[in-house]
Amino acid sequence: MNIFVPFMMPRPVYQSLVNLRQNQQKAFAVLVDPDKVNVPDIQKLAGLCNDSAVDYLFMGGSLMISQHLDKCIKHFKSNSDIPVILFPGSPSQVSRYADALFYLSLISGRNPELLIGAHVVSAPMVKASGLEVISTGYLVIDGGAPTTVSYMSNSAPIPHDKNDIALCTAMAGEMQGKHVLYLDAGSGAKNPISESMIQKVSENTDLPLIVGGGIREAEKAYLNCKAGADVIVVGNAIEKDLSLIKEISSAVHQCSIQV
Repeated sequence: MNIFVPFMMPRPVYQSLVNLRQNQQKAFAVLVDPDKVNVPDIQKLAGLCNDSAVDYLFMGGSLMISQHLDKCIKHFKSNSDIPVILFPGSPSQVSRYADALFYLSLISGRNPELLIGAHVVSAPMVKASGLEVISTGYLVIDGGAPTTVSYMSNSAPIPHDKNDIALCTAMAGEMQGKHVLYLDAGSGAKNPISESMIQKVSENTDLPLIVGGGIREAEKAYLNCKAGADVIVVGNAIEKDLSLIKEISSAVHQCSIQV
């Protein structure tokens, strides 16, 4: 009897995230909004990321006014071997030059477009791209100020002090079959996500946990790692001070050593 075994695409990026969780290691990701960089700046950024042992580059934004996503990714990859993961704010933000794509479902909101609607529109494009697709349960947490992601999603964030709501939402995402969880206070957040919320989600779920938004200093990144974040993401703060890349990366990896 012949048993049909479906072809499974290699999933190196997702496996690397799983390995972090299993081995209690920590990783640092730099988030780049193509609207805020010029292609020539990418070479300098790639050099800094290489020198600072950055683990991932996330690429994407809520609006994507510029039309040079492909160029930014290609230029970065020509200067670095760091995996590039798309962090799309809309179905149009797909590039076959990336290594993987976070297929985001805004499970913290109640906007059906960002739960499944946009995915239906983007599915043929994503399928044709050949990208490694990582199903991601995306939770927006109130960071103390209106952010682009909250406005564009037309959905209220989870209150910053409601750890149980965050936990139950994360558990629901895990049981729905998401591959990773992403807690985000949003670009420009005044307050980063609390260690208590990170710890509660991390201790009660088994998925790789990504945390970003409002992280402006190495100490906060370190504390978030200690609380249970597997990947720390910084974007807005780095736009203002590139030296933070090395400082935060060092703090995150120091947490790996001490685990």
